[in-house]
Amino acid sequence: MIIQGDAITELKKLPSDSVDCCVTSPPYYRMRDYGAEGQIGLENSVQEYIEKLLVVFTEVKRVLRCDGTLWINIADCYAGSGKGKGQTTPLAKVQASNKGILGVQKFNLINPSDIGMKQKDLMGIPWLLAFALRSDGWFWRENIIWEKPNCMPESVKDRCTLCHEYLLMFSKSAKYYYDYKSIQEPCVGSNNIPPAGSKGTFRPNSRRRNENRKSFRGGGAYTNNAAYNNRTDVCNQSHGNKTNDSGMRRRRSVWHVATAKSKYKHFATYPPKLVEPCILAGSREGGIVLDPFAGTGTTGEVALRNNRDYILIDISKDNTDICHQRLDYEE
Repeated sequence: MIIQGDAITELKKLPSDSVDCCVTSPPYYRMRDYGAEGQIGLENSVQEYIEKLLVVFTEVKRVLRCDGTLWINIADCYAGSGKGKGQTTPLAKVQASNKGILGVQKFNLINPSDIGMKQKDLMGIPWLLAFALRSDGWFWRENIIWEKPNCMPESVKDRCTLCHEYLLMFSKSAKYYYDYKSIQEPCVGSNNIPPAGSKGTFRPNSRRRNENRKSFRGGGAYTNNAAYNNRTDVCNQSHGNKTNDSGMRRRRSVWHVATAKSKYKHFATYPPKLVEPCILAGSREGGIVLDPFAGTGTTGEVALRNNRDYILIDISKDNTDICHQRLDYEE
């Protein structure tokens, strides 16, 4: 289902406890103008922005099943003076929808209601949103780092170049559906398998396999290296020395996913490989995946390819037209 309209208004029309999980990426604060009246992201203060998102996700919680999960991709930003590059174009003359970075004449990212923020401060938007959602009753389960190996370069010289965003995971209840096996990753790196015929305590000479030196991520066929590195019987008994024969391990909280080019005219598309683990772990086959900020429909496409249904909502008609073009073809 593809719905064009305001997220809050349209979510109110959906039945309670009807959706398995929600995977979405709301518009980032003061980043772009999508040319849609009532859009979220152009608020005059961070506090107002967070409050708008909180209303949306309150409705999302209502439509989620009791064992449902919420996955939010969101980035942080810095407070500025309004004098930097890209902030000199009057709002009324911003480039057409989806065509570029927002420019606002003499706009100061520090609003009196944003207490404690100074120019050049990192605003902490993901944390402000997470704290607000937690206070609203959500269970904040994880903060996943989306590391982008092909990040955009920056000209800034007084801090590191940003190469990551955040993927916040929440659940509606303390117990929820989470299929960890569906998103396991290969073990690469260390090898703690005792050699055949070895006696006594085995202490590996190297934590890396020769063929995996460049792709070392930790892991390998192991349960706990500490059991081999500690000579006490108590440690061996408590940790165990059972080898991992599957060659797989539970997914870690840093996801290395390159940004992907899109043939659709939209600047804020997230890659399918970022969305897929959320849908696989957070929903059953045949379930329903919701995205109240659908953009070009990446969430819907990934859901469909993994035998899930979808509900996509976006305030922009241009975006929903792209969703139809993209998903009607897939179906």
